[in-house]
Amino acid sequence: MTNITVERVIEKLPSRFVADNAKDFAAVFQFVIEDGDDFNIQIDDGTCTVEKGEHPDPNITLIMDSETVIDVVTGTTDGMSAFLKGRLRAEGNVILATKLGKLFTKDKQS
Repeated sequence: MTNITVERVIEKLPSRFVADNAKDFAAVFQFVIEDGDDFNIQIDDGTCTVEKGEHPDPNITLIMDSETVIDVVTGTTDGMSAFLKGRLRAEGNVILATKLGKLFTKDKQS
């Protein structure tokens, strides 16, 4: 898994988006990466846009380090487990964090 970077994870998110699970749903997920570049995911009624940087008005902000982003996206670590272990912090509408897993397929790439 040495070739997996946050940059690659971000680039692959749109191809892993499950549009059927996002019908009639809109939210902005801000990711603050403590040791890397921030990015946000904008979901709007079956569409997904991923942008680098900070969104001015996210619904939820998820704060973690690069390793945690990669572990959660690849399925090595469950998001709830990362949260309970203190590896992930959430601010804003934290209920949205539970929806995130249904919006994307896991990336089992090594």
